[in-house]
Amino acid sequence: MTVGFIGLGVMGRPMAANLAAAGTDLIVWSRTDRGDTPAGATRAAGPDEVFDRAGTVFLMLATEQAVDAVLPAALPGKLVVHMGTTSPEYSAGLGARVEAAGGRYVEAPVSGSRGPARAGELIAMIAGDPEDLSRVRPLLAPMCRQVVDCGAVPGALLMKLAVNTFLISMVTGLAEAFHFAEGHGLDAGLLRQVLDAGPMASAVSRGKAGKLVDADFEVQAAIHDVLKNNELIVAAARRRGIASPLLDTCRDLYASAAARGHAEADMAAVVHAFREPAK
Repeated sequence: MTVGFIGLGVMGRPMAANLAAAGTDLIVWSRTDRGDTPAGATRAAGPDEVFDRAGTVFLMLATEQAVDAVLPAALPGKLVVHMGTTSPEYSAGLGARVEAAGGRYVEAPVSGSRGPARAGELIAMIAGDPEDLSRVRPLLAPMCRQVVDCGAVPGALLMKLAVNTFLISMVTGLAEAFHFAEGHGLDAGLLRQVLDAGPMASAVSRGKAGKLVDADFEVQAAIHDVLKNNELIVAAARRRGIASPLLDTCRDLYASAAARGHAEADMAAVVHAFREPAK
């Protein structure tokens, strides 16, 4: 069975590469062509060709507009797997549109950045009809080390936003800790050593602390993507009347870092929102 994959960005390219390396008959397409077609995959001339040739199509796209732009009007027998992060309401509506067009729909957003994507160690949250989920799980195996069933759509997107609430506040707090240490003349490497050895340490904290110490902001998860996700979380909280004071503050900080020219940098570059005066 041919599988389609649309979206070869920071996350999508290594994910598709792992799928192809597992022996999947894979056809891919992306709006940009940087010579990034994974080995073993076929590059389509456009999204319509992907949907024509593949029975299951993964969408790893950054925005709702990008999804709308590639989705055909008719999807007879096709299984569409939405892996990007959008609003839960949009995902529910997308599922209804896919089904109205004759297709099937599964949510499968992932937790992780470019490093885990390369290593095939993402965590997938899936939602949809149980029969459709059973078709998707084997295809997720080369990309993910764990797959968590979140019930009906949009349960997976809501879970992804909950996960990102912790991720964003944690990394922002880490950046503030290094800014505090810097302001007091402390050794950043020593702070990193203490944090790495302590009970709060994690793969994320170790990775982002290393970036802060080395001023290495090569992108794993970009500021502009984190800001978009933060805005989705705040909007979802508002709709349910849920307090989100930490993410309200984080949103302002990521927006500030983006406005200062760091939108394409890794999310650890949010430290610039603390360091640089407002313009």
